Amino acid sequence: MTVTPAPTGTKRVAIHQDDIGMCHGANRAFVELFPLGAVGSGSVMVPCPWFVEIAEMAVRDPSLDLGVHLTLNAEKPHYKWRPLTLPSRAAGLTDDNGFLWPDVASTRRHCHPDAAEAEMRAQVDRALSIGIDITHLDAHMGAAMAPEFCDAYVRLGHDYALPILLAPTLADYAPSDHLAGADPAPYDAAVAKARDFGVVIFDRVYETSWDRTISAAELYRSMYSSIPDGLTFIAMHFNAPGELEVIEPGTSHIRIDEYELFGAPEWNRWLATLGLELIGFRAMRDELRAARR
Repeated sequence: MTVTPAPTGTKRVAIHQDDIGMCHGANRAFVELFPLGAVGSGSVMVPCPWFVEIAEMAVRDPSLDLGVHLTLNAEKPHYKWRPLTLPSRAAGLTDDNGFLWPDVASTRRHCHPDAAEAEMRAQVDRALSIGIDITHLDAHMGAAMAPEFCDAYVRLGHDYALPILLAPTLADYAPSDHLAGADPAPYDAAVAKARDFGVVIFDRVYETSWDRTISAAELYRSMYSSIPDGLTFIAMHFNAPGELEVIEPGTSHIRIDEYELFGAPEWNRWLATLGLELIGFRAMRDELRAARR
């Protein structure tokens, strides 16, 4: 299957799960939904407490299409993670307690770009060393796409010969609310450089609706049935119930509702009627590497 620019009338869609490794419920959701075809790829948060579990799952099942969700933030109030590199406070990557900053604005304000790049490389190297056959890179909360770090983000993709998630502009990238007010010029330059490296750029990036006021079924039927032609990435946040209700009490129902909806046979039968070409990242990676050869 090719993932290069699609003919007119083709709707290619990557249904993707973010935040794998964040908790056991995220891991469980991915390994349940992936065999159903309800999700085509996901990405792991290497610094998080449940990373080792999903890494073991990936080694046992190399068919899992998994990338690295480059993580420069620990946003939960009472559920935290530290960087792998254990940088000095002067590097600005961590808060006063040694955890990654809770928001992207703080990371941008305090973190030296070299410290961010070193941490992102360490996360990729750790995933590789434990045995994950990494298919791509993307960015937790969009932090790696910030003006200060996006050049390193593209460089990592090039150095490891991996696709990276990018949209043509920040306006086409739904989670860009974490980058409100950011100068778009460095991002635009990063996209141009990625294109030169042969990276496939998505036409648009959608994500979980965190403030929905209607049922998950109603919202996602509307979203998926209105996907336009081209290449679309949808960042979902599936999570099985259990511990998430304590970790994230305010929005745990959003993630759990997604998991239950996409695991339902009737949902997947309906999705199959839409004429979407569901894709993952393994083919993109293999094409990218073949082109380099």
